[in-house]
Amino acid sequence: VIGQPSKSKRPKEPGENKIRPVNKKVKPKSPKMKERESAVSSLKSQSILTQVMDKGNFQKLAATISLAAGQGIELRCKGNNVTWSYPSYLDTFKDSRLSIKQLDRYSLLILANSTAADTGEYSCWLQLCNGNKCRKDETKTGSTYIFFTDKEELFVPTPSYFEIVYLNPDKPAVIPCRVTTPSAKVTLHREFPAEEIETDGTDIIYDAKKGFVFQHPTSDHKGIVYCKAESLGAPQISIKYHLLYVEVPKGPPSATIAVSSSRAGLSDRVHVVCTVLGEPDVDVNFRWQYPGQESRRPVIIQNFWRLINRGIGHTTRISKSVLLVEDFEDIDVGNYVCIAQNLQGETTVATKVEL
Repeated sequence: VIGQPSKSKRPKEPGENKIRPVNKKVKPKSPKMKERESAVSSLKSQSILTQVMDKGNFQKLAATISLAAGQGIELRCKGNNVTWSYPSYLDTFKDSRLSIKQLDRYSLLILANSTAADTGEYSCWLQLCNGNKCRKDETKTGSTYIFFTDKEELFVPTPSYFEIVYLNPDKPAVIPCRVTTPSAKVTLHREFPAEEIETDGTDIIYDAKKGFVFQHPTSDHKGIVYCKAESLGAPQISIKYHLLYVEVPKGPPSATIAVSSSRAGLSDRVHVVCTVLGEPDVDVNFRWQYPGQESRRPVIIQNFWRLINRGIGHTTRISKSVLLVEDFEDIDVGNYVCIAQNLQGETTVATKVEL
């Protein structure tokens, strides 16, 4: 019988059959056709990710699903060159409960013995490769957010008991107290003075997948806060979050250079210091050029950083690189150049040392 494959044939995967029109009559094209094509395209883009159920059945995934902690899950993503994204801590700890297998026509992600900490977004996409260069195929992606519910762990566990959140005036800030049970009632509290912080749904909103979002952070929001969750039992308290207000200009590093002495004597110890003031959560990389570099003159270079409070609740990161010449010689006379680099660009500063 046409349309009913025999038992010996491979069962078809979701989305494998092409969509065929039911009516053979051809209707004139209407302006809404593009909208329909767009909708079909959107459905196709999500159809590559499914959940493997019992007896080899597959289920299309909703934007969010809830499973009890302890359950395993198997996700299947169609394609022969699939990349996965999942909660980063599973990579950090190289968790043996997680395995990924790439087969000819699909990739499998299997997570066994789930815990509340596995709560998060799981997504996959196809890679389009040309030689060694690959890029994401935006038309073939799939994503779902999985809550692994646990009444003993209403908050998604974190590796630390205290976190710093930077409040930048030109971008939203997130207090990441995510929950494992989407229906839990969550409130935000300031430690001192002890009070509940009102969530107005406009400037401060709560998203179970992210936490509390401050849309327009100000210095008034700084301080130590925590979250409280309630769901069919005693309330639970999250870890504490230290909110630090940041106000430094964006762009390439603001670097300065200083030397212990611009005129050194033979056998002197000379150190050159390159300093950058910037945003607390922006890393700075340093490179040096110095007179004895080509001759492989031995020098000592040390990099470090710390947070400083500049008053009125403003916090800045001070990054330093120190180049030390322990036994100054003729070969060390000349220009010492520091190149400081961050994601926005690089800055070069220099100083000269003479005998």
